[in-house]
Amino acid sequence: MKAMIFAAGRGRRLRPLTDTLPKPLVRVGSNTLIEHHIKRCVSAGFESIIINTAHLGEKIRQYLGNGAHYGIPIYYSDEGEQALETGGGIAHALPLLGSEPFVGISADIYCEIPLQSNFSLARGCLHMIMVNNPEHNPGGDFRPDEINLPNPSASSYTYSGIAYIDPALFTHEKRVFPLRDVINTCIDTGNISAELYEGVWIDVGTIGRLHQANKYAVFPDGTMYP
Repeated sequence: MKAMIFAAGRGRRLRPLTDTLPKPLVRVGSNTLIEHHIKRCVSAGFESIIINTAHLGEKIRQYLGNGAHYGIPIYYSDEGEQALETGGGIAHALPLLGSEPFVGISADIYCEIPLQSNFSLARGCLHMIMVNNPEHNPGGDFRPDEINLPNPSASSYTYSGIAYIDPALFTHEKRVFPLRDVINTCIDTGNISAELYEGVWIDVGTIGRLHQANKYAVFPDGTMYP
């Protein structure tokens, strides 16, 4: 199974850090955000990684290279200066993704969600990893009945930014659209499933949440955040 890491966002809420540095290259502990995901993909046995890029994307390519340093092939889907959002990014990257299901991972989260390179997904379906609603998203994103989440204990949950996706849900094109459009279609057809993860998960969208992520990270000398 392949993995796609979504790395085309500008990260405006992390300015001034992201004025000259792509958000996926912001460091959490001894690794950049995107390296945390790459190393977890390697450990889980994924065959290759596709990374979509836009603003300052050349810096991501220069930093990561072809993946030889990490032990996994890395390919890039360049969207130009205008990011296509997650849905558009997947559609644009279809020639690299192929026809088999893949895992999609948001580069701007820090988490310990287990990844599965042998995940079984039916044709035309999408499987989302959900988390309990954080303080910055108290209303959540989806009701459990919408996404077929079993044994819910809350009225809504937040999408973690990780999902197993059948590329047959997309057509190859270059236009801007959110993954939510495809998720809504899957909800309407019933071709959606979900599971709840309750461990470490942080949406590194602000400086404050970046500091929070560092509390879980290991630094180069092996120490934790002071």
